[in-house]
Amino acid sequence: MKKMTLVIISFSLLVYAAAFPSEPNADQQRNWPQWRGPLANGVAPHANPPVEWSATKNIRWKTEIPGRGHATPIVWGEQIFILTAVETEQAGSTPAADNNLPEWRRGRGISTDKIHRYDVLSINRKDGKILWQKTATTALPHEGTHTDGSWASHSPITDGELLFAYFGSRGIFCYDLKGLPARSLRQAGNLKWQKDLGDMTTRNSFGEGSSPALHGDKLIINWDHEGQSFIVVLNKKTGEEIWRADRDEPTSWSTPLVVSHDGQPQVIVSATNRVRSYDLNSGKILWESSGMTVNTIPSPVHDDGIVYVMSGFRGSALQAIRLADARGYINDTPAIIWQHDRDTPYVPSPLLYDDNLYFLKVNTAILSCFNARTGEPNYEPQRLEGLTNVYSSPVGAAGRVYITSRNGATLVLKNSPQFEVLAVNQLHDDFEASAALVDGELYLRGKQTLYCIAEN
Repeated sequence: MKKMTLVIISFSLLVYAAAFPSEPNADQQRNWPQWRGPLANGVAPHANPPVEWSATKNIRWKTEIPGRGHATPIVWGEQIFILTAVETEQAGSTPAADNNLPEWRRGRGISTDKIHRYDVLSINRKDGKILWQKTATTALPHEGTHTDGSWASHSPITDGELLFAYFGSRGIFCYDLKGLPARSLRQAGNLKWQKDLGDMTTRNSFGEGSSPALHGDKLIINWDHEGQSFIVVLNKKTGEEIWRADRDEPTSWSTPLVVSHDGQPQVIVSATNRVRSYDLNSGKILWESSGMTVNTIPSPVHDDGIVYVMSGFRGSALQAIRLADARGYINDTPAIIWQHDRDTPYVPSPLLYDDNLYFLKVNTAILSCFNARTGEPNYEPQRLEGLTNVYSSPVGAAGRVYITSRNGATLVLKNSPQFEVLAVNQLHDDFEASAALVDGELYLRGKQTLYCIAEN
């Protein structure tokens, strides 16, 4: 009887470990499967992209991407996946929903009178050719977006078998990639399910942008807006709701972060009123702290039991939270091991690389680097010559940090407590999306072009 009990327990533990891996597996770590990469901290542990490039050096290929979108490309195997919104036809002088908005909100940001086609593209890594292009839906945006925004700002996510294309108020769409590369890449991308979660009403019509997270069989979506906010967890195979929890939050754009602590997976969401951690299985709040600034955008990062949350619009906030001590309301407890209240980012998320925590000041080319464990500054604030405003988030690989400016310049730094510039590279394009790093390649999405940067 004891032997049978031990067998059952061992089998249960194996099933649990498979459903809730404590860290990304080898395939995940060698790809760029989601927003902020395989470790969700901006680092590609196995990549080694070039240090230098230009319009005539180390550009393996470049491909025109139709429409407009700021979603970061993701990479799995031989495919790159990218989302875009393509204007198709005139629909009228004003979006129908705009007439229902309060007067003070009308005309804030970009409204549109164009129907858009929301497309998912698969691109061949070898040559940049489009393998397949699927239209998820066609619709008129129900409200505007920020002048610098787009209607395709959510990054897709994949586990190598399923691809999830999230277009916010336009819905989430699950495509089947199973069997690759055994069958032709061009035959992939079959729609398995789709789900409409409603229409967001964002602050000042600034648009949408939080990306989904994926853990085991659970797909997590945060829905913070000016209506009833919530977080929802879906079954990745069917799209059915597992649980949903209402949230007392205004619009935010931060992507949820899933971590496992003491064998318990939890999902952490950074927002204005509260930073909250939910039990991934039940939706129960495990702990919470005072919130960030308004318009919270940067995503949390995590390593070795410590979570870092920050934001920087109309104020500055940064908290380093030790999960082992985090229970209930954690302000004024040992769970918050250090804090910082200056020079934090508005749009870009931080980069956590080894013990170095990198973050930009608001949207400027001014960088701080802190010792992540102690909260002591390695250097602050450091102006980055050649760069102007920055919306994309820093990324790291092979002991280097890459920061791309909206003006097409990318600064390459040594990953070090000391500030050391290795190169400044210039392309004649506009960059809002963050880079993706896989193997010897760096992928940059410009205004209408996707670049593969690799040694020639």
